[in-house]
Amino acid sequence: LLVLLAAAAAGAATPATPAAPGRLAAMQAAGAVRVCIWPDQQGISYRDPYSGELSGLDITLSAAFAAELGLRADYVDSTPDRLAADLAAGRCDIAMSAIAILRDRLVPLHFSLPYLHSDLQAVTTLGNPRVRRWADIDHPGHVVAVQPGATAEPALRHLLRHAELRVLQPPRRWEQELLAGRADAFVTDAVHARHIGRWLDWTRVVAPDRPVLPLAHAYAVAPGDEPWLQRVNRFVADIRRDGRLLDAARRVDLPALVARP
Repeated sequence: LLVLLAAAAAGAATPATPAAPGRLAAMQAAGAVRVCIWPDQQGISYRDPYSGELSGLDITLSAAFAAELGLRADYVDSTPDRLAADLAAGRCDIAMSAIAILRDRLVPLHFSLPYLHSDLQAVTTLGNPRVRRWADIDHPGHVVAVQPGATAEPALRHLLRHAELRVLQPPRRWEQELLAGRADAFVTDAVHARHIGRWLDWTRVVAPDRPVLPLAHAYAVAPGDEPWLQRVNRFVADIRRDGRLLDAARRVDLPALVARP
């Protein structure tokens, strides 16, 4: 399934309502590529709340891509549930924030070749005795938190049979829900969970015993501009082959999740 989704994403047919033509030419005229990011992802695209500085794998790679194009990178804050709308409205030219390729995203988004792979993982508190392993999550009376529009939400609607799924609408945050005891676990992808475990010393990451939802992560553009998608794919293929992706991933302790050429 993962291979089929990735293949469909990289070569999906253009839908009937295309994006504005000649996006690359428009970017060159403006002197900038507008990059949608989700600025809450430690290690991927994270904005320090005190300094405002951006850091992470996709900040490094988006800057490299912009430099290849002879443009500056202008960053636009978005969220997983807003990415498609932001791209369609022209608020950004590309989304570069470890976006998981999901079946229901294949129409509103066109994905590049994948550059990371992961699976679902759970985050709980160190002192929570109710969740020690993945099998403990789906128990009667347990509450599992997810962010709206995130990768885990549609998957958990099918996977959970006993626990309550709670979609956290802003301003509610998963950290507060776990610390207050209103949720037993927060489920996200391994790209996000890996850095949560390093960033917050009161958390514990629980990985599944076997694959639950193998994921490929890619960049995304609005449908309708095949030359722009081809240029993005060329960049991804190059960084996978020439080692830039692996080098950048090593700097944020993510080499195990890199998609190989």
